[in-house]
Amino acid sequence: MTIDDIRQEIDHLDNELLRIFNRRAELALAIGHLKKELNLPVYDPEREKRIFTKMAEANPGPLDDHAIKRLFERVIDESRTLERIKTKGR
Repeated sequence: MTIDDIRQEIDHLDNELLRIFNRRAELALAIGHLKKELNLPVYDPEREKRIFTKMAEANPGPLDDHAIKRLFERVIDESRTLERIKTKGR
């Protein structure tokens, strides 16, 4: 493979990640609305711990488990922020 071939595949994966991130955000918003109706807190530390554990167990590498946790922390943090903003006042 050439550098251009590899970059083209990375570009494809970046587009797929964008689609997945936005779909995940849509689902987080749906959960946020349900939490608001049920008067539940946005932040659920036990749920987040389960996600981090599950992802570490499923991680085939080459990223180490700490890198995977940091990535998911960021994704979850952005989802939590979105939930707070979009469900405010509803």
